[in-house]
Amino acid sequence: MKKFGVIQKVITAVAVGCLIWVTPVAAQIQQVSAQKPLAIETGLNVSFPEVGKLQTRTAKEISASSWSIGGETLDRDYTDYHSYKKYLGPLGAKRIRLQGGWAKCEKVKGQYDFAWLDAIVQDAVAQGVSPWIELSYGNPIYEGGGEAKLAGALPTAPQAFEAWDNWVRAMVTRYKNQVKDWEIWNEPDLAKDKITGESYADFYIRTAELIRSIQPDAKLMAFGLASPNRLEFVEPLFIMLKEQNKLNLVDILTYHGYSPNPDNSYPIIEKLRQMVWQYNPNVVFMQGENGAPSTPKEVTIGAMRDHDWTELTQAKWDLRRMLGDHGRGIATNLFTISDMHYAAGDHMVGVNTKGLLKTNPDKTIERPKMAYKAAQHVFSLFDSQIQLSSTQEVQVKGENISAFQYAHQPTKGTLVTVWNKEAKPADTYEPTLTDITVKGSFKQPVFVDLITGVVYQIPAKQWKKSGTTHTFTQIPVPDYPVLIAESSALRMSK
Repeated sequence: MKKFGVIQKVITAVAVGCLIWVTPVAAQIQQVSAQKPLAIETGLNVSFPEVGKLQTRTAKEISASSWSIGGETLDRDYTDYHSYKKYLGPLGAKRIRLQGGWAKCEKVKGQYDFAWLDAIVQDAVAQGVSPWIELSYGNPIYEGGGEAKLAGALPTAPQAFEAWDNWVRAMVTRYKNQVKDWEIWNEPDLAKDKITGESYADFYIRTAELIRSIQPDAKLMAFGLASPNRLEFVEPLFIMLKEQNKLNLVDILTYHGYSPNPDNSYPIIEKLRQMVWQYNPNVVFMQGENGAPSTPKEVTIGAMRDHDWTELTQAKWDLRRMLGDHGRGIATNLFTISDMHYAAGDHMVGVNTKGLLKTNPDKTIERPKMAYKAAQHVFSLFDSQIQLSSTQEVQVKGENISAFQYAHQPTKGTLVTVWNKEAKPADTYEPTLTDITVKGSFKQPVFVDLITGVVYQIPAKQWKKSGTTHTFTQIPVPDYPVLIAESSALRMSK
């Protein structure tokens, strides 16, 4: 039961942000919502009768959820917010991760230019999307100021530390009414020859105390770990916090960690959680950045670039990460909304194709990918009214299948996510015909393809009820999440 207590803390900690600025965005939302649906072929041939499609909702139409979308690398101009912003609200995520960009804000010592970030924060909030900001990277205009890039060094010199403090103070003071969650650095463990667990711990405590002195109710997010299995990098912070009686300075631990089979990641995360909870069981865990590329390995850069990917396997992988996390009570930041064009001088150079939106060479948006629609379906459906069931009374006949049970609070209708977790998602996959038994509430059960959004009636001959136990037979289970749901729990269009 302890795990489910933590699940509720995760959802509470990351679900809601402040909405302060309001500007007209209805025309943009209507423009995107009115676009013709993508032609989506998943290879999942369902023989059941079609009864409708999932309705998607904009972020403003969703009161609360734990979902976040990545808006990273704007600090280095590798993406163009103003090209993709019309897709942001219609996507349905309630939060967006932004990188504050010290070096972009302060190009002349002591002078800050926040205009670029003001415009982004204001527009996101107006669309019903609450920003959370990661504070990084270094600033080379100061001696010992660190590097303005991924895997760069932290500030090391006294003058640089003072300048960092001044920038953080200015950031938190400026955005404290719009931003409640502050993440301190990104993937410090990636800079193995520059940052140690101890140096990060010192830096984190310094920054966290400064944030809390300005914004006492701020949520503090630690690490953004590149490798969740590096317990030796994580533990020094908690040792130091315990010694200084400051364990309350970590509210949320964010981690990344990429695996071609996303379901293989969870044993590593469980080890990390157990280690951290020995120091502070109140720390909640959030998947701070994860997503798959959409192109062959010759094209993409970044994590998992040693495997070939397509837009279909990207959509499958993203769904497995999102709903694998959600079924374990872990809030997720899907990485990322737009393809990123890394420039020379950074940790890597080229196009990272993990975006839900395909870009042109000038970073403008060519079109949404298959994964955009898949994410839309999840973000629109799994809001705060869909609660993870604490009893998980679902049984699946067969091996290598993940299944999680939920309840729609207004109707008490049951929903079950299910997928084959055996291997990396494939372009061609023969679904497993599977029997599923659930203790729950169904009156008119349906089957939902979460990539296409198509809803199918489950024929009467393929399900039966005995009290509160429902048995579904010969249900096609592909290598990505599909849904068995009480139809009254869904928003559908014909």
